[in-house]
Amino acid sequence: MPLDALCVSALRKELVDQIKGKKIDKIQQPERDVLILSFRGTSLRPDGGQTLRLLISVGADDARVHLTEFKFDNPKAPPMFCMLLRKHITGARVIDIEQPPSERVLVMRLETSSAMGVQSEKCLIIEMIGRLSNIILKDNDGIIIDCSRRIGGEMTGKRSVLPGLLYRNPPPQERKLDPLNVTVTEFKELLKISYDSTIEKWLISRFTAISPLICREIAWRAYGETDHRIEAIIDDGEALVREFIALVNAVKEGNFEPWLLLTEADEPKDFSFTRIGQYENACKSIREESFSQLLDIFFTRSELNRRISQRSAATLKLMTTARDRLIRKLSTQRIEINEAAKGDKYRECGDMITANLHIIKRGQVSLIAEDFYSEKNELREIKLDPLLTPQQNAAKYYKNYTKSKNAGSKLTEQIKKGEMELDYVTSVIDQIKMIENEKDLNEIRNELVLTGYIKSSKQQKTKEKESTPFRFKSTSGMLILVGRSNIQNDKLTLKTAARSDIWFHAQKIHGAHVIVCCAGSSPDDQTITEAAAIAGFYSAARADGKVPVDYTLVKNVKKPPGGRPGAVIYNDYKTILAKPDEELVKQLRENN
Repeated sequence: MPLDALCVSALRKELVDQIKGKKIDKIQQPERDVLILSFRGTSLRPDGGQTLRLLISVGADDARVHLTEFKFDNPKAPPMFCMLLRKHITGARVIDIEQPPSERVLVMRLETSSAMGVQSEKCLIIEMIGRLSNIILKDNDGIIIDCSRRIGGEMTGKRSVLPGLLYRNPPPQERKLDPLNVTVTEFKELLKISYDSTIEKWLISRFTAISPLICREIAWRAYGETDHRIEAIIDDGEALVREFIALVNAVKEGNFEPWLLLTEADEPKDFSFTRIGQYENACKSIREESFSQLLDIFFTRSELNRRISQRSAATLKLMTTARDRLIRKLSTQRIEINEAAKGDKYRECGDMITANLHIIKRGQVSLIAEDFYSEKNELREIKLDPLLTPQQNAAKYYKNYTKSKNAGSKLTEQIKKGEMELDYVTSVIDQIKMIENEKDLNEIRNELVLTGYIKSSKQQKTKEKESTPFRFKSTSGMLILVGRSNIQNDKLTLKTAARSDIWFHAQKIHGAHVIVCCAGSSPDDQTITEAAAIAGFYSAARADGKVPVDYTLVKNVKKPPGGRPGAVIYNDYKTILAKPDEELVKQLRENN
């Protein structure tokens, strides 16, 4: 659901507590409709491990404002609107965050200082109003400095939003009432008019600021069904009045709770500022810690996953096709090697023909003789070519035996190489499914250029800044590094890590190389457990409840001859059963 004005009220209250009085340190615009404001000297966590970032999105379907834990890839050159904001509000202090009555608008009042030290006030206005959602910067006189989406009067027929114009609030919805200002008497008077409609549609038609989800919830709380009709009300609307006023009073008193609704497949379905009961057992309700966390899960994580899924689809299809082709090729080769294993029969036939040359006549089509290779000396029939001499028939069988023997040797080598290649391709597929951003995808694509799966192009030859491994810090303070790709896994384990560091990897399945940097000391049991959990999480068994993880000293890890990127062999290891705990991984991960 889009944010309704009541949910925006809950969000405003939370953001005031978290960023009021803070200064804007950095401004980024990773996408046309997305702005990220970083605040100086603040943290989302008590340990101070993560910088506070405010995400502002004005997309038509996902307009919102909230704190985010996700990082975004920025364009090589910042957009003009981003540079303008950097000029005007970098270093500005948040005085307050306001919301016009029952509007999906937040006004961030900022105290700014010019190069000469002159202080003034500017406002960053976030309008979350569907396709006309906008980010607007205005000065103390109400003049628009600039906006993310410039709107001329001919586009809306009502209001222009352009630099140099006086800012005007979005026009209110006609003939709709503010639910926060409606009394019990007024509500009952509205109900006296006969309507042929459901309670949901009636509430939407009469009141602003309330989403369809909340309207259905009011109907459900009052009458036990979401599609209860106005004309079916038999209690003079007492239950409806009671539930409507109770919800309004909760909003006025600031009694908000961030609730996330999940489908049976644990996919985000909806969210609200109050607990939703209308779905009963059809949905799972989870109370999140904050509205920012709620919106981050519902919008940001889903959007990033969708975007990454779209951008990685071509590469994933390429590697899936390569995997399927290798599987078919290996299947054919295994059939051929089974046939080649029958080559001993050719030798036996040649021996039996040689032993019976004296009884074979030219033109004979078969030989029936005692089989001295069988335990019971049974008779065996051997086919002969009537156009060949007995000696030539024997030579033909010996030649077929030699060919089968050579083919078996070559097939064994080819199958071994094919299995190694299949293991590598499968590991790349698993990595593609776990990538977190486009930079990770580009790194995998560069790896596939080096391994010959993708043809090099001028665009790909552009040198990008090399990414670094994921960084974690254990509870006891030890550094843990995790490779993002096969090539980075090789570099991390075989070049970067010290020989006395500890290496972790999920047992017999594809996954990242995990290194505990010991710096001459021995890791405690808690660090071992945490590193194993990280290795399990960054493996193909992420969704499993428990994952066996092997660990050993880095000096015991070697590259096998001819091994593809990421492939290693190791010895003298121990195994621990680890739980791929996503919350633990998020808690220990540093901002990188």
